[in-house]
Amino acid sequence: MEEFTIANPPVHFNLLIAKTQEMGFSMRSDELTGSFLRTLTASKPGGRILELGTGTGFALSWIISGMDEKTSVTSIDNDPEVLAVATQYFGADKRVEIICQDGFDWIKNYDGPGFDLIFADAWPGKFYLLNETLDLLNTGGFYLIDDLAPQDNWPVGHIEKVESLIEELEGIESLQLTRINWSTGLILASKKTIK
Repeated sequence: MEEFTIANPPVHFNLLIAKTQEMGFSMRSDELTGSFLRTLTASKPGGRILELGTGTGFALSWIISGMDEKTSVTSIDNDPEVLAVATQYFGADKRVEIICQDGFDWIKNYDGPGFDLIFADAWPGKFYLLNETLDLLNTGGFYLIDDLAPQDNWPVGHIEKVESLIEELEGIESLQLTRINWSTGLILASKKTIK
C-alpha cells in the first residue's frame, strides 16, 4: 500500500496548490493530513466543524469534501490576503463560514454551540487558549493538531513548546489521545465523559 497516493483529491485541489505557491505561502497543510481530515469529517454527519488557521483553504477543501449537506464548517484566519483565496473558492458554499479575525479574539468571544471536530492549525487553539478551545469541543468530538514533528524552519525553542503542549494534552483527563508519527506529526484526541 502506498500511503502517499491521494485518491479523489478535493475540488480545486490543483488550483489551490498553484495559487498557494504563486503567493509564496509556505504554511499549507500536508495532503496526508488533509486526507485524514476528510475521513474524520465524514464520521460526523450533520456535525459542526471548526478550523483555526484557514490559510488559502487547502485543509478546508479536504474538510468540505468530507461534509454531507447538513454539516457546517467555520474557518478562522487573521490574514485577509490568504483568506481571499479560500473565499474565492469556497465562500459561496452555504455550509461554509469564513471569518477574518484574530484567533485569540474569536476563541475568547465565541459563545455559540460546540463543535464535533476542531482542527487547530494555528497558535491560538493549540499553543495558546488550549483549554478554552477544548471547552468548545462536544463530548465524542475530535481535536486534531499537526506540525508536531521537527521541521527545519522551526525557530529556536519551538521544540520545547511542542513537547510542553504534548505533555499538557496527555494530562487532560477528559481527552483520549493518540500520537501519530505520520504526515507532519499529528495528535488526535477525542473528548470523553468524565466518570
